[in-house]
Amino acid sequence: MKKNEIRLNVTLRSLIDEYIKNNEPVSSRVLCENYLKDVSPATLRIDLFKLESLGLIYQPHTSAGRIPTILGYRKYLETIKPGLEDEHYGRTDFLRDVLVQNYKDTPVALHYIMQTLAKDSDQLSFVAEPEISSGVLSRLNVFPISGEKLLFLVSLDSGIDKTVLLKGNYDINEAQLKKLVRYFNDELAGLRVYDIYQQLTTDIDERLGSTNRLVSQFLNELRHAFQEINSYFIHFDGNLTFLEQQEFDSKVNILNILNLMQRQDVLLNLMQSHDNGEEYQVLLGEDFGDPKWAEYALIYARYEIFDIPGYLGVLAPNRNRYDKNILMVRDIAKTITNTTKKGMMVPNYVKIQA
Repeated sequence: MKKNEIRLNVTLRSLIDEYIKNNEPVSSRVLCENYLKDVSPATLRIDLFKLESLGLIYQPHTSAGRIPTILGYRKYLETIKPGLEDEHYGRTDFLRDVLVQNYKDTPVALHYIMQTLAKDSDQLSFVAEPEISSGVLSRLNVFPISGEKLLFLVSLDSGIDKTVLLKGNYDINEAQLKKLVRYFNDELAGLRVYDIYQQLTTDIDERLGSTNRLVSQFLNELRHAFQEINSYFIHFDGNLTFLEQQEFDSKVNILNILNLMQRQDVLLNLMQSHDNGEEYQVLLGEDFGDPKWAEYALIYARYEIFDIPGYLGVLAPNRNRYDKNILMVRDIAKTITNTTKKGMMVPNYVKIQA
């Protein structure tokens, strides 16, 4: 990267850091005095003009300083990304302990984690959890549909029935299928979906999976069935302290974010459609597809509990501490996934107090 390009990136990052800190248009004088002391005022004015011509910053008024555009925030996220790779959220050991202590009630652990994320970010936190994950299995039924399809019917004690049709090459006759279904009903009925998936991944797999090809094949399809039947529900933290930010002095902004919270279908579609396997995602501006939500940023990451995926993150104004919030969201999601993979990990550290 050329020297003048590096200086432009430093200027943009300094301007946005200052704007995030004080929520005021940033003047060249402030940049010279507090950030870019080795850059002459004349050079800085030229760089600000270049950034403005690139659509990264703008002046809200002729005599005012500059503030970032959505495009500017996107460029800012590119500049801070390399530095985040060596940074870590400092409370992951404590949250791992919470997960281990609540391994029999994972939704409680997720609720506590969501509260911790809200407190440490000062933003609106959320967890998008598979809707039936805490439901209790009443009965499992499996029906052959032609020679290559199995229909799984999962009935929960709440009265909810979920079905999934899986296609594959099944070498299972009707008598064998009935025997397998009867066995797994005896093993799994009365357990929560989360606990069932843990058993399918560990206990039952270890006991049966390697001893019989037919059982191993059925176990694999049963795991797929429990993955497929999960729809999502978003839980938001009930603490409203995030509304104390200056952006929410406007009644319109409050109503807009409340409207976005109600549109769970939009949020879930956004997260799933932008989920490209990266450790975290940040959606801004036009990503939301509606101008009234363009003032907000969605910072989220995908987690897995017993290989069942979910999402967690924060909804924040565009002006927020991206560096801090990305670290928290990224590392909390990784902690959940790593702690619950192949059963719970036993902590080998001294417990950290909240």
